[in-house]
Amino acid sequence: MLVSLLAFFIGSGQSPQVLGQVFGHFALAAFIAWVLLSVTNAVGATRAWYLTLITGFASGCLAALLATFASASAAGNPFSGAILLFVVGSLVSLNLIFIIAIVVGEILLAPRVLRGILEYAPPAADRRLALVRIPASNLDEALVTHRERQPVDLALADQQWDNYCAALVAEGWETIEVDAAPELADSVFVEDTVVMFGDLAVLASPGAESRRPEVEAVERAVRSVPGLTVARIALPGTLDGGDVLKVGSTVYVGASERTNAEGIRQLRALLTPHRYTVVAVPITKALHLKSAATALPDGTIIGDPALLDVASLFPRFLPVTEPEGVAVLELSRRSLLMSSSAPETAAMIASLGYRVVTIDIGEFEKLEGCVTCLSVQVR
Repeated sequence: MLVSLLAFFIGSGQSPQVLGQVFGHFALAAFIAWVLLSVTNAVGATRAWYLTLITGFASGCLAALLATFASASAAGNPFSGAILLFVVGSLVSLNLIFIIAIVVGEILLAPRVLRGILEYAPPAADRRLALVRIPASNLDEALVTHRERQPVDLALADQQWDNYCAALVAEGWETIEVDAAPELADSVFVEDTVVMFGDLAVLASPGAESRRPEVEAVERAVRSVPGLTVARIALPGTLDGGDVLKVGSTVYVGASERTNAEGIRQLRALLTPHRYTVVAVPITKALHLKSAATALPDGTIIGDPALLDVASLFPRFLPVTEPEGVAVLELSRRSLLMSSSAPETAAMIASLGYRVVTIDIGEFEKLEGCVTCLSVQVR
């Protein structure tokens, strides 16, 4: 509206009178355009530049037509063919600069404004929930792919799991136990079955066929949490939650033995309307992406370069020397949970200003597990 008023002010020889004559017209047109753009942008019009171009042009034209017709009617002009021609003709005369301004604003400003609203809007609820699942009675039969199998002490594993849950509770997290699955050896690694993106829960499609029955009980647990929307990855797409690393609005997804191209494609389709960018990361030297790298709260990726095919995909990367030190679980913006098997890495991260809580999960590490695998955070 201001651009149009300025153009008319200059075009009329800088006469102040023109401002009063056209202010009401352009104020109405701007209001109509704002309503139209608010609705269309909310349903995804800013997903691509060509959509913003079409949306801006259509909204600008429609707003201009309606405002011009209203202005003509308010001036006492009855509807006629001449008035119709005047209203339509105004698109390339009276309203041309207004339409151009709407199109330019929609293309350049609307995506940034909407992204800012989504990033800085306060959460609907202050949730600190963590889904966990008690180890199966046949935990020692869990799948192992990138390390030699070692005997697992089931009693010690149960104790370590109890301590893990207690650490979460001590840090202010409420744990929700997914129904036990005594016959599903890998079920304690609940992270692989669902991934949270705010209020959106995406049920995974495990790459290992033996793990697919784990999802049913996890879905029941997720649906018991108020306010969540549930989606899923469907076969032939496969996706393990351990391959999904979230850093702000960027989602890194490991293209691994457990997560295939179709699974990544489906996740990208689900997340694009929510303003996430999905970046695929080749993973051939580890079970999952988060077996090789995780993220600090400030967005820095920490990981073992020997386990990553392409570390250069991460804009900020901090290498660690201990394989068990690649995994950190964010307890808060200032606190992290780590394995006690990586004391040097824990000390390094503490030196960066974080409070580090360490816990022994050695029996799960024998099965390629880490601190992120044993829970799913719902914030």
